[in-house]
Amino acid sequence: MVRIHGSIGDWPVDLTLELDEDDWARLAGQLGGQLQAGGAAQPVATGMASKPASQDDTLWQTAKDLLCQAGQMSGPELLEQLEGLTGSAAAGKRLLVRLRHCAQVKVISGADTPIYHWVP
Repeated sequence: MVRIHGSIGDWPVDLTLELDEDDWARLAGQLGGQLQAGGAAQPVATGMASKPASQDDTLWQTAKDLLCQAGQMSGPELLEQLEGLTGSAAAGKRLLVRLRHCAQVKVISGADTPIYHWVP
């Protein structure tokens, strides 16, 4: 997780970026030459990849596995499953948003609800 705290003019900024191991690896691959040249950024990426999995990481992986095994699910059905998995509506919604933006998930507008498809 990377936290950016500061201001833009008079506006306060507090931004948190959550990247899983795949995201860190992809970022390191895209910035490979720059990371080697910069030197200082390399330990940050390596340190993040080697940390033990947190409960959030475990829930995220479980959410991806759930959709992968199902192949596709409607938004409300998936949200219900995620709420059951996390034990809270807010945490279930956060996972649903993460899935919506995941490269392995394609969201298609259904007649009444979005349909989440796992794309291998």
